[in-house]
Amino acid sequence: MVNKLFCKAVTVLLLSALSQVAAADALTDQAQALLDQNKAKEAYSLLEPQESQRAGEVNFDLLFGIAAIDVGQNTRGVFALERVLALQPNNARARAEIARAYLALGETDTAKHEFESVQKQGVPPEVSATIDRFLDAVDRLESTSRTTLRGYAEGVFGYDSNVNVAPNKSAIAIPGFGGLPFTLGDDSRAKDAVFATLGGGLNVRTPINTQVALVGGLSGVLRNNFGVRQFDTLSADAYAGVLLTQGKNVFSLNGQFNQYELASDRYRTASGLSGQWQFNRDARKQASAFVQYSDLRYQTQSIRNASRWVAGGAYAHAFRGGEVAFASAYWLNERPNDGDVPWLGFDGLGVRAGAQMNFDEKTVLFAVGSIENRRHRKEDPSFLTTREDTQYDLSIGAIYTPARYWKVTPRLSLTNNDSNTELNKYHRESASLTVRRDF
Repeated sequence: MVNKLFCKAVTVLLLSALSQVAAADALTDQAQALLDQNKAKEAYSLLEPQESQRAGEVNFDLLFGIAAIDVGQNTRGVFALERVLALQPNNARARAEIARAYLALGETDTAKHEFESVQKQGVPPEVSATIDRFLDAVDRLESTSRTTLRGYAEGVFGYDSNVNVAPNKSAIAIPGFGGLPFTLGDDSRAKDAVFATLGGGLNVRTPINTQVALVGGLSGVLRNNFGVRQFDTLSADAYAGVLLTQGKNVFSLNGQFNQYELASDRYRTASGLSGQWQFNRDARKQASAFVQYSDLRYQTQSIRNASRWVAGGAYAHAFRGGEVAFASAYWLNERPNDGDVPWLGFDGLGVRAGAQMNFDEKTVLFAVGSIENRRHRKEDPSFLTTREDTQYDLSIGAIYTPARYWKVTPRLSLTNNDSNTELNKYHRESASLTVRRDF
């Protein structure tokens, strides 16, 4: 009789224990389902009353930590995830989530260390790509609180059908000389070539306070055109300015300088100012307006010295699937300093639009197109007409990211400049492969 009562009691206790385990599993299963439905607030409300009883259970602490971070309770989330890592130091999900919490708390160094630790565990490519985006966010956050130095180096190899941007014909008729056909010299006709470039740059940002930062940078590109070295170029740029951030508005003012060399000879300098207002409506929508002034100086053709103005606006929208679309419109004006050559001056209007989309976790496809119309002010005495050009540009390609800081970009670019003066009509096609390393 006693044995029967004992067995019955044990059975009751076991059934009671099993029912509690089942209830516990039901709780975490429900919490997981809520998190999968992006209902973090409901998941947190479900789990929070049970923390004191169930702290130390890996699955509970992991789910509670994720829910806490999602609702902004970052400190509680860190405590829960630390309990997970105390029992499972190699739990990649817990380490990635605790890194996210540290980032939200502003502990950027700790967040970066945790994210990098997760990547070293050999996570799937899509997880690694997500971590890269968080690491980029860490870099952006650091730039607002301390002096940061960023740079890049890149190389390009490709083919260009018109390296000297010249007419695609050997002879043209010039009305100002009786309409007689003139044979263009070898260097005045379109020349194709295989080319390679080397480039790099440095950018520095120093915050003065939470709203104001000083910025500056240097960059340069050296291009070699194999077989037509007389068209080799070197372009060097420098800028310095100030950024002002007020809520969703970002204002910038920069002084800029460019030196352009052709075949190792100084060809043109451009110096001036640029200003921009950027409005970040939210994380997915951005609008901007800009204005730029440049003083153009040609070292060997001073008659072409001019003042150039560009002003316009742009809008960009990021969609939830990762697609991005953008468009801009602008006005430009170039006026020669020499009043005896007014036909060299022009006014213009342009539009530009493009989009990009994620092909996979490491590849982004893009396409950009633009149209620019330029109308000169006076009749050209050589062609006995007022010159008007319409330039069409299209660029398509992909950006492949094999690892953080590395980008490989194949690109196809097409240009067609339609003009009412034969000397300025041309088309140009190029295909290139760019390898870039940011640091």
